[in-house]
Amino acid sequence: MMVVAALLSLLLVWMFIRASKAQGWGQPVRKDGPQTHLVKEGTPTAGGVAFVAALALVFFPLYLTGNAGGPRELLIMLTALGMGLIGGIDDFLKVRSRMKGSGKKELIAREKMPLQLLVGLLFGWFAAPLAAHELVPGFGQIGDTILLTLVMIGSVNAFNFTDGLDGLLGGVAIIVLLPLLALSPVSALLVAVLLGFLWFNAHPAKVFMGDMGSHAIGAIAAGAYVLYADVWLLPLAAIIPVVAVLSVVIQVISFRTRKKRVFKMSPIQHHFELSGWPETHVTLRFWVVTAVATAAVWWILGGRP
Repeated sequence: MMVVAALLSLLLVWMFIRASKAQGWGQPVRKDGPQTHLVKEGTPTAGGVAFVAALALVFFPLYLTGNAGGPRELLIMLTALGMGLIGGIDDFLKVRSRMKGSGKKELIAREKMPLQLLVGLLFGWFAAPLAAHELVPGFGQIGDTILLTLVMIGSVNAFNFTDGLDGLLGGVAIIVLLPLLALSPVSALLVAVLLGFLWFNAHPAKVFMGDMGSHAIGAIAAGAYVLYADVWLLPLAAIIPVVAVLSVVIQVISFRTRKKRVFKMSPIQHHFELSGWPETHVTLRFWVVTAVATAAVWWILGGRP
């Protein structure tokens, strides 16, 4: 079914690109960012809508016929769709604003965070009893729920901040999920649909992922590591998303307190671009770092599939 998922994703992303170009759903590019990105102005965005749709179209028939795991898989998938919907609202506002030349451009943090908190709490509450062991000793399900809520929200935003370069997030996500392919059908299907998406997202990208895709990826990564591996191994495997979100936090705090920037631009992938690294070098090197970190996770897990 991974082959079916990959081919369906390839088809839906291709159709999405054609529809986007016909409708003029292009991505605006920051003028203060890397000058090499200016040529990307107008590239279709929100391609994550297509591969998330492919994921759902393959997963639910499999699940209903008993071929896609049990409650853990359904919980991961529903959480991904919930977080993906939040990102999809963001994508819709960006596209509509660009098309109209006015209107609300995106969900701001104080609007997005309560929605993420709601989905994260629902995930945490249902995931806590399914975890292999008590995560916060002495605090029971309440303590585990709070921890898992924070992990879910943190993962979604970390993977979201990792987006921004051709092929970067898709490749990082595939590598992070490799140790869990034989354990989590949702993770395996996500890898498959990401392969279909990367066909068009490879440099020079014909489509960008957008927030729906990155939110869903972050949710699946968090859910799979929580329910099948160890929640504390997720930050190791996802070292690049962790560094990306930390670079944003450091940049904001530094500018607000000292009026100085630590990085030339955040998230950190853009700092390296502005430091002279070609975009393809940043992407490939971040993949390599992720591969080394994920290999360490695989070793910690005992080399199991």
